[in-house]
Amino acid sequence: MKTLVTGGAGFLGSVLVDRLLAEGHAVDVVDDLSTGSLANLADARADAAGAFSFHRLDVRGPEVIELLGHRRPDVVFHLAGHSDARASLERPLLDAQVTVLGSLQVLEAARRAGVRKVVYACSAASLYGAVEAKELPVSESRTPRPATPHGVAAKAVWEYLSMYRDVHGLEFTALALGDVYGPRQDPGRHTGVVAIFAGNLLAGRPCTIFGDGRQTIDGVFVDDAVDALARAGERGSGLLINVGTGIETALNDLFALVGAAAGTASPATYQPARPGDAGRRCLNPARAALHLGWKPWTTVDVGVDATVRWLRERPGAG
Repeated sequence: MKTLVTGGAGFLGSVLVDRLLAEGHAVDVVDDLSTGSLANLADARADAAGAFSFHRLDVRGPEVIELLGHRRPDVVFHLAGHSDARASLERPLLDAQVTVLGSLQVLEAARRAGVRKVVYACSAASLYGAVEAKELPVSESRTPRPATPHGVAAKAVWEYLSMYRDVHGLEFTALALGDVYGPRQDPGRHTGVVAIFAGNLLAGRPCTIFGDGRQTIDGVFVDDAVDALARAGERGSGLLINVGTGIETALNDLFALVGAAAGTASPATYQPARPGDAGRRCLNPARAALHLGWKPWTTVDVGVDATVRWLRERPGAG
């Protein structure tokens, strides 16, 4: 299969690239390197034997239409875009340009190139917004009520996907991802609480928990998330599908796990909760099991250990 991955130099995208190459697919990566890194693609560039190509492009530019017309992939995995929902509160126009207009450019390019399917990934927390305890674990039938500009933009992309399927016959699967974490996640960014905790603790820096620490995440290890993405290339057409564990982990418990893996008992400091922070996160994964044949297999303690080990081995780690 010929594939193209937007955002393929990022944390999640680069692990997907490695998976696709390992399965024998040809992979084109589109990334402007604004947040991604060529270092994430070192294995792909070294071992792909001609099946891998990198294109430094912004998905908002017309060059994307030209590239897809030339390469004509079978499936596009669209992961490019902003991932910091709180930042979108400060710069909603930029978020809309990247998330909405960039995605629309990708869809139009895919339509013109005769692409068979687009697999789109977004943050479930951004898409669904604040969820009451009685609604957990949240299912795909729950009407999205995004509380940030990024969530509104993700909802718009989902609706564009449905329209392109109905009007142009361009197939899609949209994945609402839990809190993805694991090796290659940059602890210096403002997203990815496991990496942030681990990076700070390994470097001897203080860790801050915003809120009382009883708020929860649905942590999905990166290899598990990539497995869902790869399966969606052939399955789950026309659906929005949750990719989560169905298990809540409180931030206080997560911090303790990271501290144990890092070998430190340094306490966290606490600050008031911030706008855009979700109180509790937990996704119902039943649809993923039914339509993708997918289920998570990495427990949070195993995933945290793997993340800390990877960060410890990085140059400059504490």
